Amino acid sequence: MPLYRTNAKDGIAWITGASTGIGRALSLALAREGYTIAATARDEENLASLAEEASALPGRIVSYPCDVRDEGGMATLVERIERDIGPITLAVLNAGNYFPTRGDRLEVFNFIRTFEVNLFGTLNGLVPAADRMRERGRGHVVIVASVTSYFGWPATAAYGASKAALNNLAEALKYDFDKLNIRIQVMNPGFVDTPLVAKDKFSLPALMPADRAANRIAEALKTGGFETTFPRRFTWFMKFLRVLPQPLRFWYVNHATGWQKRPLLTGKRNR
Repeated sequence: MPLYRTNAKDGIAWITGASTGIGRALSLALAREGYTIAATARDEENLASLAEEASALPGRIVSYPCDVRDEGGMATLVERIERDIGPITLAVLNAGNYFPTRGDRLEVFNFIRTFEVNLFGTLNGLVPAADRMRERGRGHVVIVASVTSYFGWPATAAYGASKAALNNLAEALKYDFDKLNIRIQVMNPGFVDTPLVAKDKFSLPALMPADRAANRIAEALKTGGFETTFPRRFTWFMKFLRVLPQPLRFWYVNHATGWQKRPLLTGKRNR
């Protein structure tokens, strides 16, 4: 029996981090395909505008604001979505945040708030959604991670570590999810033009628009395997770099990002 793969007729697509960036673009892409989307983020105003933007599309987007860091709130939200509009057959756990984390200005708080959203925020949605899917005997889960999980990039000590954890999490769960007829996929996009990357002050190679990234994810829902990564010419090169000797990789990243030209921030910080 083939592993379950979602479609618009089976139930609800739940997307976290839906108010901006990839989440917003993916919500609209799936609404064009006829999905009913439960869109979750903290920004109620942006969610309302997203629902309005989809009003003329074949599907619809329903706003369900919540903070992914709230474990109890997310569990209650899953119950509410299923009570209001139907069973969640697709959960796209996309919410994430990026706080530049440099070695010359380390902050424990950067790691805490990154993992609260990127890792534990994903788990807070995954656990209640997967429970419902297990009970029904089918489901489809998508975890949005990043190519920064392959190896370290400047200023991504917290972000990249959280995304590497998501990849490992998805791989470990796949063994049991396959038996439960729950398809799990991980998306490892390269650098996507979203509000998060605006925080970066260095060159980002192969930067792609959010709507193109969303279209790649939407296509992967239909035909993709466990991992989808894009843009391929860049991300497959990243896979190649991952197996190179570390000195070569450090040299490339330093020059590709222009990081070797950046000055260190020296001196004491104000606390």
